[in-house]
Amino acid sequence: MIEYRIDRRSGIATYVQIVQQTKQALRLGLLRPGDRLPTAREVVEATAINPNTVLKAYRELEREGLVEARRGLGTFVRRTLGAAGADTPLRGELADWAARARAAGLDRDDVAALFTAVLDEHFTQTQGDDT
Repeated sequence: MIEYRIDRRSGIATYVQIVQQTKQALRLGLLRPGDRLPTAREVVEATAINPNTVLKAYRELEREGLVEARRGLGTFVRRTLGAAGADTPLRGELADWAARARAAGLDRDDVAALFTAVLDEHFTQTQGDDT
């Protein structure tokens, strides 16, 4: 089961953090169709956030067709996202790179900025451009 980590200093709305973390778990295959998300009460106990915030995030995920609420049973995953499994060899390579970046003195924000810049270079190219 997913455990949400809320960063109150991030500037990102709490419900958006829950949506993003759920989508990340779906992309990595950590959540699969049929899995139950934690109840709002469980998330509130673990994170000390307002239950309405959790419900707002779950409604957003339901609106996107990723989860479904089953009255009296909970909220369940309907479908996954992406194809990057948590055990892909690329994850290990990325972990090694992150460790090298940290050893070189980069902090989390530096690494995020660098990684985002590289992603933008490789994933915002025009269609049909293989470079």
